[in-house]
Amino acid sequence: MSSRVILALDLPSLDRARALALAVKSAVGMLKVGLELYVEAGPGAVALGREAGLPVFLDLKLHDIPATVERAVARASALGARMLTVHASGGRAMLRRAVERARKEGAGLEIVAVTVLTSLDAGDLADAGVTGDVPSQVERLARMAWDEGVRAFVCSPHEAARLRGALGVDATLVTPGVRAANDAGNDDQKRTMTAGEAIAAGARWVVVGRPIRDAADPLAAARAFTREAS
Repeated sequence: MSSRVILALDLPSLDRARALALAVKSAVGMLKVGLELYVEAGPGAVALGREAGLPVFLDLKLHDIPATVERAVARASALGARMLTVHASGGRAMLRRAVERARKEGAGLEIVAVTVLTSLDAGDLADAGVTGDVPSQVERLARMAWDEGVRAFVCSPHEAARLRGALGVDATLVTPGVRAANDAGNDDQKRTMTAGEAIAAGARWVVVGRPIRDAADPLAAARAFTREAS
């Protein structure tokens, strides 16, 4: 079975990202290029996927007017990205045009709607004027995106079971906030689980960054996460 682990290349230089990607390519299923690396290296960061022989999850979390997002989708498609994140809170028109443009480009790019960031909790939502709890907001945004043609979603592992139940088997759920069982964590993610727990809850992919990147043996760490997520 192929790996369900997406390796987050959260590194400040292309050379360091390349070294990590090539070191663990046999033990992961996809590479994630986020804002830090993309701002540093641009399209060259996406090209790491071709070097490693892995698809790229381009995690830019686009949130802009529909026309701007649509054009960005076209460029991401041309770069060869397999997945591209947009914020579900960008609204129906933005989501619909992103999906339509990805389909029109015909390169296999999938639009992935980010629901509620794993760094946020109910207090953060309240500060932004959102009533209700995090799971309710996650489902609300996901249902809206689903109506506009989105079939892949980013949520924390804690909301995966709820979204799987709400959207059914055709939804692709991507869960960041994944940690090793013995890792208390020291970053800004608030809603975390282990890889095994996330898969059991309904995730198709788990995103892992720091626990692999900072491990004494990144390849061994990647293999351990892949085993747990199988």
